[in-house]
Amino acid sequence: MVARLTAEERQKALASLDGWKLAGGREAIARSFSFASFVEAFGFMAKVALIAEKMDHHPVWSNVYNRVDITLATHAAGGVTARDIELAAAIDRIAAA
Repeated sequence: MVARLTAEERQKALASLDGWKLAGGREAIARSFSFASFVEAFGFMAKVALIAEKMDHHPVWSNVYNRVDITLATHAAGGVTARDIELAAAIDRIAAA
C-alpha cells in the first residue's frame, strides 16, 4: 500500500501543482477546470480517464456543461498519497495541451 503524505509533504506537493488545493471536509486535493464547451470538457475527461485507468487510480469527478471538478485521494490509504500527486500532475499536462 502507498503511504499517506504528511501535512508538510502534502503542502510541498501542492505548491508544485497548478491550481490544486486541499478539498474541504476530507483529506483530498481538488481542482476545477473550465473549457470552451461541453465537448471540450468531455474530451478532456476522456483523456484523463485513459491515464487514470492505466495508473489504476481513479478520480472522483463531476461535469456540468463546460466545467470539470476533480477530487483525488487514495481511499486505501485514507488520504493523499504520491499517486494522487502523480495523477494531478498528469491531469495538469493534459489540461495544458
